[in-house]
Amino acid sequence: MTTLPKILESKAKIRFQHCDPFNHLNNAEYINYMINAREDQIINYYNLDLFKMAQTQGISWVVGSNQIAYLRPAFLMEDIIIDSQLFSCTENELHVEIRMWNHDKTELKAVMWSSFVHFNLLKQKRWNHTPELMELFNSILNPLEEKAFNERITQLKPQKV
Repeated sequence: MTTLPKILESKAKIRFQHCDPFNHLNNAEYINYMINAREDQIINYYNLDLFKMAQTQGISWVVGSNQIAYLRPAFLMEDIIIDSQLFSCTENELHVEIRMWNHDKTELKAVMWSSFVHFNLLKQKRWNHTPELMELFNSILNPLEEKAFNERITQLKPQKV
């Protein structure tokens, strides 16, 4: 059996149409970059296609909440790395941390915690994960020591001397 990675990673480039007049990535666009990266990552690493599941099974996930900390600006045409991990799950909810870095991961730009609710589109209600999905989630679960978002941000911020 192949061991699946617990931290997924992908690259992106900050595009003109997503920037403000100061050539910084617009605050709302951080969320788009991070969620899009996570969607691509789970297809590429876990063969889990949310849109195919929605079309064929009538189930998927909806965003329940997002918490984001903007630590450093991302600039126009900058190459970035986005990594993500599942840090908690229940029978019908997933909790993911997504981090945006500069090109060599020496500067953390943003951190986001997102909760995703498993949802039956046909019945329009919260839905429990299948045993197969729970098995996958338990195999890739990568818990965090910190239990609160602000505590996590404090831990991740570089210490100033």
